[in-house]
Amino acid sequence: MAPLELLILKTLEAAPNHGFGITLHVQTVSGGLLSIEEGSLYPALHRMEKDGLLASEWSTTPASRRARFYRLTPNGRKRLEKASGQWADTAKGVNRLLRFA
Repeated sequence: MAPLELLILKTLEAAPNHGFGITLHVQTVSGGLLSIEEGSLYPALHRMEKDGLLASEWSTTPASRRARFYRLTPNGRKRLEKASGQWADTAKGVNRLLRFA
């Protein structure tokens, strides 16, 4: 799974959100170290919805703007659990390599 998909799934774990909200959450939680470009985000959201990981519906933001809100499906929650474990293993491997080199 691509890191972008993991970030999206993890962001939506807590609550449904719209595209800009997902981007803002990732930037805020990462302390500005991570950012998601619009040109990458929306194709990923559409692909993940097509794959059954997300569902969406139109709603109104707190700023009274109409936006599509995405939420995890049961398959999305399962994928998040699996991908989180895989990412943790990858991070361990990279950290070991960095300490060795």
